[in-house]
Amino acid sequence: MWPGPEPAAAAVAAPSPVVLVVDDAIDTLRMLCDALAAEGYTVMVARDAEEARQRFEVTVPDAVLLDAVMPGTDGFALCREIKATAVWSHVPVVFMTGLSETEQIVHGFASGGVDYVVKPLRIPEVLARVATHVRNARATRLAREAVDVAGMGAVMLDLQGRIAWRSPQAMRWLEAGFGADAQAEASAWLAGVPAGGESTRTAADGSRLVARHLGAGTLSETMLLLRLAPPGTAAPPRGLSASLTPRETEVLSWLAKGKTNRDIGDILGMSPRTVNKHLEHIYEKLGVETRTAAVAAAQSSQLSRSA
Repeated sequence: MWPGPEPAAAAVAAPSPVVLVVDDAIDTLRMLCDALAAEGYTVMVARDAEEARQRFEVTVPDAVLLDAVMPGTDGFALCREIKATAVWSHVPVVFMTGLSETEQIVHGFASGGVDYVVKPLRIPEVLARVATHVRNARATRLAREAVDVAGMGAVMLDLQGRIAWRSPQAMRWLEAGFGADAQAEASAWLAGVPAGGESTRTAADGSRLVARHLGAGTLSETMLLLRLAPPGTAAPPRGLSASLTPRETEVLSWLAKGKTNRDIGDILGMSPRTVNKHLEHIYEKLGVETRTAAVAAAQSSQLSRSA
């Protein structure tokens, strides 16, 4: 039996972004701590992989600056461990090292890193990269939390079809259906969802987990939306959104949640102008002329699904 959605936690003010710096060089730690603190970040430091694990147990950072070459467990292995731990996997890891050969750079990305800076570090460049990845990661978490509050779950797959991150609700449903140690099987099922389409997995009690392909979430990741249909529920009709592209469906979904064009652009990684262009297509396909009418059409379609 699939577990039901949990109540949403009360909203709290967002604290300052936390960056974990992992490096065995004292001078590098001091330089980065001073620069990051001056930009308003809360900084944690670690000299090796073991200390980094201890810092993660205290608080999960918004980003990690990670030296690739360290005594004991190297940065590549530590990054793989971070990405393999569900509650840490969403944290962006930026490698920093003197290894600039293509093979090493590819190794860093294959280990789960999102970026790579070469020593000696250029501090303005490092700060710009960290700011970008922290902003993107927070937007991703916002989207993840929003779909969970709506009683759905979200999953991102990387280019190899592996689960890059999953929302808490999605994690509960996938573990209930595939087992906590069956991520490969879950990834294979999700990767098999046709573009713009849906796939269903039925539990022993008759409840159905439905995965819908929403298209590209970033340049290298694919987004899927999960929902749970109780036992005895018929497959819902496609409704008014049948003719919408996956991207238009995302825009309409956020529009229905009261987001502005700028908010939607920040969440989906596009300009407000592009959001407006998507809205023009949505209005035309739904046969409406205003934002309010589009939202009403979307809500009507959702009601028809649940009827």
